[in-house]
Amino acid sequence: MNSAIIVAAGTSRRMGFDKLLSLLGDKPVVVHSIERFQQCEMIDEIILVVHTDRRPEFQRFVDAFGLTKVKRLVDGGPERHLSVWNGISHLSEACEIVAVHDAARPLVSPDLIGRAVALAKVCGAVSLAAPIVETLKRADPQQNVTGSVDRTGLWAMQTPQVFRFDWLIDAYKRIVDSGRTVTDEVSALQEAGYPVRLLQNPDWNIKITFPTDLDLAEKMINLREVNL
Repeated sequence: MNSAIIVAAGTSRRMGFDKLLSLLGDKPVVVHSIERFQQCEMIDEIILVVHTDRRPEFQRFVDAFGLTKVKRLVDGGPERHLSVWNGISHLSEACEIVAVHDAARPLVSPDLIGRAVALAKVCGAVSLAAPIVETLKRADPQQNVTGSVDRTGLWAMQTPQVFRFDWLIDAYKRIVDSGRTVTDEVSALQEAGYPVRLLQNPDWNIKITFPTDLDLAEKMINLREVNL
C-alpha cells in the first residue's frame, strides 16, 4: 500500500490569514492539494493532518469534494515534524511507501507524484526538488551583503518527499526521541544515514506563503486548464 500524509496544520503566520482555506478558482487551496493525490493511481490512502480547531471545516471539504482516499483526519502537533509524526502514527499497517506533502503546495501534478512513488520503491527515499538558478548572496542582520554563495550543486527542496515506510518511521523516531527538530523529512533521513535521491520537478510547485503567491497559483491553474 502507498500512503500520503498531507500536512495542513500550520498557523499561516506570514500570510495573516488561513492560506489553506483561501480560494483558488472555486476550491480552497487545501482541496487542490488533496485532489492531486486523490487523482494519482499510485496513492491508496491519505492521512490529513489538521489544526485541531479546523477539523470540522476540513472534514466538510473532504465530504463535499468527494475526497474518498482521505481515510483519517489527525490533529497536528506544535511543530511541523510533530505533525508529521502524528500522521505516521495513523498510517495503515499495510503501508510500504509514504509520501509527505505540504498542503500549501497545490500545483504538484498527479503524474509527478506517481513518478516519485515509483522511484522510491527502487531507491527508498525521493524528494521533488528544483536546482537553484538565482544568484545567491549572504547578508548580515541589517541586510547588508557580506558575501556570495556558490550555487553549484544547490537544490531547493519541495514536496512530496517519498520514502519507504520503515526508513521514515526509523528516522523520525530518532528525531522525536532525541527532542531535536527538522524542517523536512529529507533532513530526518539524512541524520539517520539513509540515502536520498532528488527528482527534478520541471513544473510549477510553489508553496503558498505570501498573498501574492495566491495570485500566481491561480494564474498557473487557469493556464493549465486552458492547455488541457
